[in-house]
This record gives sequence, structure tokens and C-alpha cells, in this order.
Amino acid sequence: MASETILLVMDMMNDLVHPDGAGAKTYVPQCRARNVYENTKLAISRARQAGVMVGYVRVGFSPDYRECPPNSPVFSRARDNGLFKLGTWGTEVHADFAPQSGDPDIIKHRVSPFYGTSLMPLLTAGGIRRVVLSGVSTNGVVQAGAREGHDRDFECVVLEDCCAGATDEEHAYALAGVRRFASVSTAEEIAF
Repeated sequence: MASETILLVMDMMNDLVHPDGAGAKTYVPQCRARNVYENTKLAISRARQAGVMVGYVRVGFSPDYRECPPNSPVFSRARDNGLFKLGTWGTEVHADFAPQSGDPDIIKHRVSPFYGTSLMPLLTAGGIRRVVLSGVSTNGVVQAGAREGHDRDFECVVLEDCCAGATDEEHAYALAGVRRFASVSTAEEIAF
């Protein structure tokens, strides 16, 4: 694959974005209202047509939660409620965005897609210079990815219509902050 761009589809897993998932009350209404499902499918399709690598980032923990930070207000709730267990339906990518054979699968144990993951070696080995970010939540993994990607000298682009926060306000606040570190585009407008 000759492209210097990767599209990252982040945390679009059943626990968070499937109507039957544990996070259905939080993210599903926002994803539906913002048309995130259809926009994400469009972005993936356009990236593949352009020969751009599509990578998947998923948060997950071992069944005993050994990687889960004990004092995290985000992840301690996941541990307490049995969420984000690797190898379960909840940590699978939602079927509407299912990876294809050979697509990178990056497992993370923190908010950032870079911290303690295989993402950086993948980007370096692939000659990637531009990272296009999508997923939930805008104020979590997307914002963290854009900020850290920026500091690692990547050109970062956030697909705002392929992201959602728990509320409209969280989404808007995250986008306002991320514009200093990344350009913002849409699934339709992005030039892959």
C-alpha cells in the first residue's frame, strides 16, 4: 500500500456503539443523531477505494483486568461493570465497520491510541505521515490521538461527522480544543 495516510476507526466496538451494548444509552443516541454510523462507513469505503490503510483501535483488558489502572475514573467503572474484556462480543468492532483481513488491530489499555500500543511501530514501518481520526469518544480517544499524533510529528485530521461524545457539548468542546492540533474535515470532504 503506497499511501502515506491511515484512517483510524477508534473504539467503535459493541460495548460502546452497538444498540445492545453496555454503552448504548451513552453513545448510540449521539451516533444516531449525528449520522456517525453512515458517515463512518462512507469514510472507510472512500479510504479503501483510495488505497489508504484502515486501522482499528480498541480499548480492552485481560479478563482479570491486570492492565486496568486502579485509580482511573474512566476505566475503574469498566472493571466494576465487567466491560471491555478482550475476547468478548463487547470488544469486537461493530459489524457495520468490521475490519477486513489484514487490517491492523491495535489494542489499547488507556485513552490514547499511542500509549503502550503497537500503533507507533505500525505507522513508522508503513511510512505513514498523515493520520485521519474517527470514533468515540471525540473528547477521549479522538482528542488524545490528535494531540499525541501532533506531538509525534504527524499531520492529523479529525473526521468530525465520524465522531461523537456522550453529549453534543462534549463533542463541540473537544472539537474546539483539537483544532489547534489537527485539521477538521468530514467523511464526504476528506481528500484521501
